[in-house]
Amino acid sequence: MASGTETSGSGDVGRTLELLWDTGRRPSRGPKPGLTLERIVEAAVEVADRDGLGAVSMRRIATELGTGTMSLYRYVPGKAELLDLMLDRVQRPSEDPGDLGDGDWRSALEALGHATLALYRRHTWLLEVNQSRPILGPSALDGMEKVLARIKPMGLTDPELVSAIVLIDGYVVGAARTQVYQEEAERTSGLTDAQFWQAQEPVLVKAMTSGRYPVLASLSEDAFGTGFDHFDFGLQRILDGLEVLVAARRAADGPAAGGSATAEQPS
Repeated sequence: MASGTETSGSGDVGRTLELLWDTGRRPSRGPKPGLTLERIVEAAVEVADRDGLGAVSMRRIATELGTGTMSLYRYVPGKAELLDLMLDRVQRPSEDPGDLGDGDWRSALEALGHATLALYRRHTWLLEVNQSRPILGPSALDGMEKVLARIKPMGLTDPELVSAIVLIDGYVVGAARTQVYQEEAERTSGLTDAQFWQAQEPVLVKAMTSGRYPVLASLSEDAFGTGFDHFDFGLQRILDGLEVLVAARRAADGPAAGGSATAEQPS
């Protein structure tokens, strides 16, 4: 899987925003009954999920929908704009308020981390898109609004609140890429993960008994086992760090700013 093969926001920004926010003119009459912008975007996402982002083209989507390629251009200018619509479509947040945890900011960010990992696992082609300059559509802003509303009580500055979300996303992207690459390596090599490491075992055992790597040799047998949840371990440590910052900020600002401390009674 190549990384950064496509870039968000590389099309006609104004036209993309019109399509995302439904402020532009619509085709007066579709060339095919049932053909809509929503259906075109859904078909593009389905192709990307099934065959990868490289398989997405106006011609391919038209074939999937059983219509002519030129018919699609009545709805969307081209692949660049279609990509931004796809990105906003898959970011559509859940309607279930419980999906962001049980109420406090930590549970919200924890749920965000797991939900984002699941998103990248469902749509692995997202890892191929450079999203450093995203086009902000309703789904992206709806999701951001819901998360910010839940973490606002952290008491951080506005830039820090946004940075907390960026921090979680950056961590998840790295973890998701590692997981997807591992699966791709297994698929392309024909070796399972267990078979791959078993092939190295004789050399590694000899290395560990050589005395050259005493610390590695002293590790328990499960140190590199598959039973440990590395993703959740890292996520919890990030949240621990944010908790320290929140506590320090509240201590510095006083009980009134923290909102949870009991006011001192006059003596």
